[in-house]
Amino acid sequence: MLAVGGNSLISDSKHESIPDQSNVAEETAHHIADIVARGWRMVVTHGSGPQIGFILRRSELSLAEVPPVPMDYAGADLQGAIGYMLQRALYNEFRQRGLDERAIAVVTQTRVARDDPAMTHPNKPIGSYMDENTARQRKQQLGWSIMEDAGRGWRRVVPSPEPRSIVDLAAIRDLLAAGYTVIACGGGGIPVVEDEHGLLTGVEAVVDKDYASGLLAAELGADRFIVSTAVEKVAIGFNTPAQQWLDQVSLSEARRHDADGQFAEGSMAPKVRAIMRFVERTGHSGVITNPPNIGLALAGEAGTRIVAD
Repeated sequence: MLAVGGNSLISDSKHESIPDQSNVAEETAHHIADIVARGWRMVVTHGSGPQIGFILRRSELSLAEVPPVPMDYAGADLQGAIGYMLQRALYNEFRQRGLDERAIAVVTQTRVARDDPAMTHPNKPIGSYMDENTARQRKQQLGWSIMEDAGRGWRRVVPSPEPRSIVDLAAIRDLLAAGYTVIACGGGGIPVVEDEHGLLTGVEAVVDKDYASGLLAAELGADRFIVSTAVEKVAIGFNTPAQQWLDQVSLSEARRHDADGQFAEGSMAPKVRAIMRFVERTGHSGVITNPPNIGLALAGEAGTRIVAD
């Protein structure tokens, strides 16, 4: 199981277009195909943070012409679009290598709890920066929750509840068994709540991609869980004279480093915690590394590996 960040499809601020992202998806597909060629069955998840911001910005700019896009539909749009990028890139990569392999993207729903405390305490910034007056107008007109974001302007905020289950788990498992490389749980999955009759409704929220990916990996009983990010390894004392890169840590060591605040919230912390949850549930190891080292990390030769005690 491999989790790819949404930011990893954008190399820099000058290459944010869809063709630019598609080019990066082709590089990612190359690394995935390396693993598939070794005989591994793969599930690939991906983030969508920057991309969902683009969709919501387009929606804001067109409010005078068309109704706004709800969060769950924006998430579904991006699962389809990024899934298509990766699915096509993998199709081409497999063909060029002469591999009889197939990839498929699944629009995935993630069940969250209606009474999750996060639902009444939205704190996940999304969309564009605004001045205070515009933000308050959006709050009044559209019912948004808003907050000032670190002196850079005002933004909409939405809840980020814990993922409880992957609704489409059985379909993902069946596709894996049929030999597909499956792209699933994009952006953490579309958050849905279940009523007393078992019926689903989408909610205005986002699910953390790393937590949802770890949950999916655990529910599938994956042998390995790899989180791809911008750096080869995780560090403690990051950006200080005491900085130390980690090769392998036990679950208890990882918990201690996390409790000591060694991992930054909103960046490395959810990645480490997602792997810790996976290791707790399965006893299998997880790895954090960057895309060029995914194959080496799978062989235990790169990245930061978290193992059971």
